[in-house]
Amino acid sequence: MSKKKRKEICIVLAGEAGQGIKTIETTFASILKQYGFHVYATKEYMSRVRGGINSTEIRAGSEPIRAFSEHTDLLVALLPEAIDHLQHRISTETVVIGDSEAISHPGMLDIPFGAIAADSGGKVYANMVCLGALCAFLDIPADFAEPFIEKQFSAKGSEIVANNITALTKGWEKGKSLVKKLPFTLDILRDSAIKKRLLINGSEAVAMGAIAGGCNYICAYPMSPGTGVLTAMADFSKTMDIIVEQVEDEIGVINMALGAWYAGARALVTTSGGGFALMSEGLSLSGMTETPAVIHLAQRPGPATGLPTRTEQGDLNLVLYGGHGDFPRMVYAPGDIEEVFALTKRAFEQADAMQAPAIIMTDQYLVDTYYDSPGFGTLKAAQKHAVMKTKAGYERYALTKDGISPRGIPGYGSGMVCVDSDEHDTTGRITESSMVRKAMVDKRLKKLNTIKQQTIDPVITGNAAAAIVIIGWGSTKNVILEAMSSKQLESAAVVHFPQVFPVPEKAADLLAKAKHIAVIENNVTGQFADLLEKECGTAIKHRLLQSDGHPFSLETVRNWITDFMKNKRG
Repeated sequence: MSKKKRKEICIVLAGEAGQGIKTIETTFASILKQYGFHVYATKEYMSRVRGGINSTEIRAGSEPIRAFSEHTDLLVALLPEAIDHLQHRISTETVVIGDSEAISHPGMLDIPFGAIAADSGGKVYANMVCLGALCAFLDIPADFAEPFIEKQFSAKGSEIVANNITALTKGWEKGKSLVKKLPFTLDILRDSAIKKRLLINGSEAVAMGAIAGGCNYICAYPMSPGTGVLTAMADFSKTMDIIVEQVEDEIGVINMALGAWYAGARALVTTSGGGFALMSEGLSLSGMTETPAVIHLAQRPGPATGLPTRTEQGDLNLVLYGGHGDFPRMVYAPGDIEEVFALTKRAFEQADAMQAPAIIMTDQYLVDTYYDSPGFGTLKAAQKHAVMKTKAGYERYALTKDGISPRGIPGYGSGMVCVDSDEHDTTGRITESSMVRKAMVDKRLKKLNTIKQQTIDPVITGNAAAAIVIIGWGSTKNVILEAMSSKQLESAAVVHFPQVFPVPEKAADLLAKAKHIAVIENNVTGQFADLLEKECGTAIKHRLLQSDGHPFSLETVRNWITDFMKNKRG
């Protein structure tokens, strides 16, 4: 019987925290990219340092790959519980690989990870045995992978490097002997141009976008999954002029960031839903003092602690309505790594120009996912700074036609920069005058009109004139696009919203013209669909919602869209 030829492969590795799965993921993904394959990697992990069951999905192919798939070609199980944990992803086409000393599964290919690792210097090297076998399955020479191992472990000394390479080589040899037992052959085309692409995740893209936006100060209290941005910025601070501050709590975080902006810095805050909730008073302080703020919120399931290491899009209402009183804000929801960079940079420019908070919403899935990207250009892009040099008689809150007052900072010019959290007059001094209060409320809300004029339009893919419109926001972008066939895109429009608030004015016309509207979002109530109904006046009955802590899979979205279009076409 001839074997199926595949131009793509999906590999899933599962084991407990501490078994080195993350090392396999990052190293193998780098090897795949440098070998000339398009690569995608994402993970799901439990909230613990040791134990539990974590898994990583790595997809490699001839074409760009951007979405999570439940289909599994190879499942490498590093502990027995992994089989039950991923049973729903094991099909008749799945090849299970494991160590028969610990795992039993019908038709499993046996690789004695423990014994080979022990012969290589210790059982700690089992993950390198696994990496070697994976390279063999994809016909990547062992000596091609060796430089990556040297780079990964060079700081630990030559003996550790040598043992890891020995384990890699022995794993490769064992894997090569099993290739003939695979029910498929791989025909993944190599492209040397891929070697020049970036392999980064969402957290790194936020950090790079912030730097491009002029960020020179970041503060945070560590909170998954937002912490990755803090650590990425800490790495960048070794070579760039960036202050990195770990604060005692999120209340201190937002106030320190506002203080930094007041002094002339461009500050970034990174957090998750629980941390943002604690920042709501500081968010109002930003609104009242008209001090810029840029907040990155990496969503995870709530309420309360929820699932701290899983994913969801459940914090939109928190972001829209967090903070007491009325004041303008901007909310961005990038759908891929390229948008993460661009919108984070834009958030700094808009926060500075509008003197209002700008919030970048990602989620655990987006910040922890890697894929090869064409890159973003230089980090030293031109930046627009809205700070002016003050003069005597300067009024921080001078009334203007668009509500945006000239912003000064202390020590830059001769004027007094007075800022207060109480209601204030044009000079920034406290007042209880009803007339001044009304003037200041109107002034602050005038900025919303200017913000609306600069809101990013939704991105339409497919047939813009179609009667069927499928809407997504944030990280649902790529899975929706990859799930739809070219034929489906001829008869439907996929609409992605990079900015969810203010809702773009074009959204109302777009929805009014559509006959059938569906929204796909990763929460239980359809928070964005509700926002569109409120802002555009169009009922949205068809919603694909998910709130189990996992991202949407290609299979789930593809099946749902197929049924939806079949029932609604015409």
